[in-house]
Amino acid sequence: MSRQQREVIDALLRSAPRSETPPTVEEQRSGFAGAIGGPAPQGVATRRTVLGGRPALELTPEGASERGHLLYLHGGGYVIGSPDTHARLVGELARRAGLRTTSVDYRLAPEHPFPAAVEDGLAAYRELLEADIDPRDIVIGGDSAGGGLALATLLAARDAGLPQPAGAVVFSPWTDLTLSGASIHGKQDADPIFIEADLRAYADLYIGAGDRSQPLVSPLFADLAGLPPLLIQVGANELLLDDAIRLAGRAGADDVEVTLEVGRELPHVFQHHFGHLDEADEALDRAARFLSAQLHAARTAVAVA
Repeated sequence: MSRQQREVIDALLRSAPRSETPPTVEEQRSGFAGAIGGPAPQGVATRRTVLGGRPALELTPEGASERGHLLYLHGGGYVIGSPDTHARLVGELARRAGLRTTSVDYRLAPEHPFPAAVEDGLAAYRELLEADIDPRDIVIGGDSAGGGLALATLLAARDAGLPQPAGAVVFSPWTDLTLSGASIHGKQDADPIFIEADLRAYADLYIGAGDRSQPLVSPLFADLAGLPPLLIQVGANELLLDDAIRLAGRAGADDVEVTLEVGRELPHVFQHHFGHLDEADEALDRAARFLSAQLHAARTAVAVA
């Protein structure tokens, strides 16, 4: 049934109307919220909070571990999206991993261009540490631009002399805002969501005339040494395929433990479609197991030491 599920999802995504006149930022934000927004899954309690000086949504699944905290950064091209638009996806990941999770409402462009989002990600991580949460009890995750932001947050934390968390999971991460990956053109017919102009428009709003290859904008071009183990999941049918593939290669070359999973005939952040797409459920299960394994490994290392 999986092929039929993939075809249904692909057709659904392609059915979204594309206006000849580019929508305003506000129209994009409201449309995005209506398209993917939804409440956290049953069994996951939510609470409004503040982390790193920014509004945030805390998601706590029933039976969550007393130790272990997932810091999550949502996708949306650095321009749209919020913890509310991602409550369903993030809550499901939290539920499967059994982890208390905080999803941060970091500042968005164009009102707050780079480096505002990175500053907010770093401030959120720093506050977790200042709350006496052991870094080995923290994991970080993100999707799309939020995946790139999760990596930028790790880099900023490393450069600030802060300890790294136990691990990181990124779904379809946007790691190259120069748009130099071959898949930007090679997957243009396969991708049911984006065209190159969409990504370029988001990059324009986020970084403007700034250097798009600088590491905290495009982590693909960073020295990744010292980052924690990474799990990268990406669909084969998306423009950002090469952002993930090249990131995995760069991480490996920089001696970072990395696992890359490429989902056949799957779209951007296909994990959103759990419950309707077998591969999405399986990917979330693997991501949850990865997070649990990294937390366990970090705790075991502490015990041995």
